[in-house]
Amino acid sequence: MRDFALPDLGEGLTESEIVAWRVQVGDHVELNQIIADVETAKAVVELPSPFEGTVTALHAAEGETVNVGEKLFSCDTGGDAPAPVEPTTEAVAATSASAPAADVAPAPEVADASDEPAETREPTLVGYGAGAERGPKRRARRLGGAALRDDLVPAPPEHDRLEPDTATHAGGSAGGHDAGRGERPRSTPPVRKLARDLGIDLERVVGTGERGLITRSDVEAAASAATGAPEATESEPTRAAREAAPAETRIPIKGVRKHTAAAMVRSAFTAPHVTEFLTVDVTATMELLAGIRADRAYAGHKVTPLTVVAKALCIAAGRTPEVNSRWDEEAQEIVRFGGVNLGIAAATERGLVVPNVKGAERMTLIELADAISRLAETARAGRTAPADLSGGTISITNIGVFGIDAGTPILNPGEAAILAMGAVRRTPWEHRGEVALRDVMTLSLSFDHRLVDGEQGSRFLADVGRILRDPGLALTMA
Repeated sequence: MRDFALPDLGEGLTESEIVAWRVQVGDHVELNQIIADVETAKAVVELPSPFEGTVTALHAAEGETVNVGEKLFSCDTGGDAPAPVEPTTEAVAATSASAPAADVAPAPEVADASDEPAETREPTLVGYGAGAERGPKRRARRLGGAALRDDLVPAPPEHDRLEPDTATHAGGSAGGHDAGRGERPRSTPPVRKLARDLGIDLERVVGTGERGLITRSDVEAAASAATGAPEATESEPTRAAREAAPAETRIPIKGVRKHTAAAMVRSAFTAPHVTEFLTVDVTATMELLAGIRADRAYAGHKVTPLTVVAKALCIAAGRTPEVNSRWDEEAQEIVRFGGVNLGIAAATERGLVVPNVKGAERMTLIELADAISRLAETARAGRTAPADLSGGTISITNIGVFGIDAGTPILNPGEAAILAMGAVRRTPWEHRGEVALRDVMTLSLSFDHRLVDGEQGSRFLADVGRILRDPGLALTMA
């Protein structure tokens, strides 16, 4: 009998929430089989089993927070098995980046009729790394996982904000899930949470997704049928429902929300914030974007106002390096970064996260657009790798997608500046001595006054504004 404790997942994290169990008591697990999805303050991570055997106990329920070192599950290995080994941060990052999305259940293995030599498999994440899989079995499983990912991962949204996926994906097979297998219905962690919130038993729901996967729309349809009300009127609560609604709802502070709150309080009460505003005529930038979108050479690349602001920020940071630095209190030093790891504030179902584009200053406008789109996809899927959530040097937040013009953003801890871009509005504006309708945007720059003086912050913000006013000036400033 062996116990598996929650390993140290790196990045200084001390606890994780059990998002979903992939196994139940009595199940037989193989070496490296995914046993649970756990949510840290930064990402959802899949935990593989460090040994083979039969599950005898699960020591935490879904939604429960477990500290590092506490038991997660017990397993009867039926003999000697190697003790689990604590993972390294690099192993966690690699697993998070290469594993299927958290919303994707593992594809079933296809039986391999050919005789293959026995292979040596070793524990991953909590061990030494997986032995190589060979032959048709590996190829079939890889293709199956790719098909599921294609079905479940949505296309990038039509605006700049990195936001959670709210669309339903009920494609492919309509045969429903096979309830006769004695396994838990196949669904994703967010869908299971939605079912719990709505009081829906997934055993009674027929999945319409790929290979019988239960989708969000399946759960919502079941909830509508249970109440006897059509889906179109779901949002109109009855008088009885309003009277029965609780006076207050208490939500545990954990996961991303807990991490974000601690980080914002630490930043607000450590770094002396100063915020400056600049309203800019960005008509030339919008014309540039229209030309790029009409050019076939750039088909498939999502170049947006956020992309141009990001490029302008990188150029301006090279001219005012103080905004791309960090205050090291312990060493009593100012750390000035040689490159720009550009953080993009992302609103997701799990809360606010700020993944960053590494080496953004070296990228062309198109490369930067593609990198931001990739961040959007992984953030919406809840699969941003820990490495992408650390090491940022300066950030952008796009409040304009909410129709907001300006704000006073709080710095990411360890960064000297954050730029908020407001909504682009068609506004009467002075242009060449006359009043004309122009595209106008307000920029809001918050900076750490220990690192950035008013003159430096103003010069940086003015440079960003000049590029947005006349993108051609970037050729003279880079």
